[in-house]
Amino acid sequence: MALGWKLHGDGKTMGPDDVVAPDERLSWGKTIGLGAQHVVAMFGATFVFPLIMGLNAQLAIMMSGIATICFLLIVNGKVPSYLGTSASFVGAVAAIRAQGGTSAEVTGAILVAGVVLALVGVAIHFLGSSVLHKVLPPVVTGAVVMLIGFNLAPVVANIYWPQDQWVALLVMAFTIICAVAFKGFVSRIAVFLALIFGYVISWLFDKVFGQITSYDAGAGKVTTHFRTNFDNLASQPWFGLPPSTTTGADGKELVGIHAPSFSVAAILLVLPAVIALIAENTGHVKAVAEMTKTDLDPYMGRAIAADGIGTVIASSVGGSPTTTYAENIGVMAATRVYSTAAYYVAAIVAIVFGLSPKFGALVASVPGGVLGGITVVLYGMIGLLGAKIWKENGVDFGNPINLVPVAAGIVIGIGNVSLVFTSDFTLGGIALGTIVAVVAYHVARAVAPADLRERADAAGGTMISLGEREGDYGDADGVDDLYQDAPNGPDRRH
Repeated sequence: MALGWKLHGDGKTMGPDDVVAPDERLSWGKTIGLGAQHVVAMFGATFVFPLIMGLNAQLAIMMSGIATICFLLIVNGKVPSYLGTSASFVGAVAAIRAQGGTSAEVTGAILVAGVVLALVGVAIHFLGSSVLHKVLPPVVTGAVVMLIGFNLAPVVANIYWPQDQWVALLVMAFTIICAVAFKGFVSRIAVFLALIFGYVISWLFDKVFGQITSYDAGAGKVTTHFRTNFDNLASQPWFGLPPSTTTGADGKELVGIHAPSFSVAAILLVLPAVIALIAENTGHVKAVAEMTKTDLDPYMGRAIAADGIGTVIASSVGGSPTTTYAENIGVMAATRVYSTAAYYVAAIVAIVFGLSPKFGALVASVPGGVLGGITVVLYGMIGLLGAKIWKENGVDFGNPINLVPVAAGIVIGIGNVSLVFTSDFTLGGIALGTIVAVVAYHVARAVAPADLRERADAAGGTMISLGEREGDYGDADGVDDLYQDAPNGPDRRH
């Protein structure tokens, strides 16, 4: 059952070898405490990525809670997971906005991607995962994840970093140190802690050095301004729905709740992210299966479809795309509490946060330099997770079937190479790179000699993996691989 939990023991104490199953719970006091941990674990990335995509973070937090509840109901409580904001769409969204796309076109494209992901999940549920593995082998999946991440490098270099290079440098250093120097839960929330650190540093720099002259994202031009600005915070109420999309006094869009609109060009830019979502959901389900010692293959299709449905629900009102979060899988690994009750608590808390305009105003005030320091780490990690897929599956780049087609796709994606069809339609960057990587791989495989095909199959040619190996919960969100946890116990660095 998705709801209705058995009490584990007396609900208050856990032995050293105790494991709380998904359909069990501890006392409600402890369950609420665990739910709070899950909120902290997902919090940083779930509202940082909407800011980067130009969407409303308050709305994203609220819809992540709603999407999580829908996910848990669809998987019948068998796959404990939290649906936070996905970073797999960030590159495509940046490309859409660079072409003058609106927020409505962004969320419309994301909604279509969610529908496609849901349909893929339904197909996997009825046909099995073998078909998917043949279409998207690790060499292709890794290439797509890599080009999605590295395509974002100009966004850091041209938009976020120049806003305040010294704050960005300090926040980057703090993120790296926090992720690798600390143990367990602290390393898992490195991005969230870096955000707080960045706020403090920005405030101190304002007091010590005064204003800076740089690009101001709020004004859309170079201005002289303070790094931190809380002018809008005091005027916002504590409770209320996220605002509707309006136009500010400067003519710029103030994004909030809105209906999506649909553009073919925007949709084609976003669809490659579906491949990354399939990969990360597959890896997360297998990670949870390993931790809970249960066979979750029958729920693989449900989980992928549920993620797609969560994205559709969120984007239908102007929210951000969703994905299962490995940060929260790491919390389960450390605590050995897999109760879905804690996830329902986390979802309810997220919805409450989403009903606070004051919280939304605080999130919207994040200084640009802080985002610069965080994104320079996150975007690079998204790209490197593609290489991680190759390594874990033993992809043989001595085989031209693997080397040649994905090499072309990656350079097209990273370099934003374009293919102009008409004055109104251009295919380029992530979309074109993904098409080349997928199609060219299968063409190369079809024309290659039999011995090369056999070598490709023998060396990681038939299995998707993004964090599915024991003790590894990598995620295409980039942030999630800041840590690695043992599947049945605390962090290995303890």
